[in-house]
Amino acid sequence: MFFSPSYLIYMIPAFILMALTSWYVKAAYNKWSRVPAQSRLTGAQAAQRLISTGGIYGVQVQGVAGNLTDHYDPRNKTLFLSPGVANGASVASMAIAAHELGHAMQDAEDYLPLRFRSALVPVVNIGSNLGWFLIMIGLFLRFTELAWLGVLIFAGGAVFALATLPVEFNASSRAKQLLAQTGIIQTDAEMRGVNSVLNAAALTYVAGLVTAILQLLYYVSLVGGGRRR
Repeated sequence: MFFSPSYLIYMIPAFILMALTSWYVKAAYNKWSRVPAQSRLTGAQAAQRLISTGGIYGVQVQGVAGNLTDHYDPRNKTLFLSPGVANGASVASMAIAAHELGHAMQDAEDYLPLRFRSALVPVVNIGSNLGWFLIMIGLFLRFTELAWLGVLIFAGGAVFALATLPVEFNASSRAKQLLAQTGIIQTDAEMRGVNSVLNAAALTYVAGLVTAILQLLYYVSLVGGGRRR
């Protein structure tokens, strides 16, 4: 009753886009992870240097298991680097470590888009499940207003994906500036590698936004179609 073939019409393009961006990120990372940075610093060493020279106080650097699991946690002011990034002395390692420190700088400056995105997290965590539930119950009971409420709540995921874009783009911009100013990246070829890695990563957030919008549009069409019936 609740599954419609139109779901595939909406979501197959999103699945293809996500697969392509995932492949592109891995390809860019694999290429530039084999190119050593002339500074010879590992990702962890570069992060420590950027913390000291960038005036980012109170940030700790720790390892985290996995591949490309690097992230900054504002709750404990800790930069977590995966083994390949922490121990690698490649252009890709420099790019990723600096990008995550860009988030640390945003946190230290109380960067408004970051605060807005963080405020959306509990809303999205609840809304992603509650919204779907209300949509299904509303359609089953033919209570259209309840189904539309579910769509409205579910829309928080698309808002979160949209709010993520300026946060990630700004972190990448900060990363490029940090790497150039500190001399960790020294040549035009290395900067091209940094751009390649960070631009590929940025595309995953664009793909995430497209996926969230298409999924939201599917639910809008489902509820709208149910109302007409």
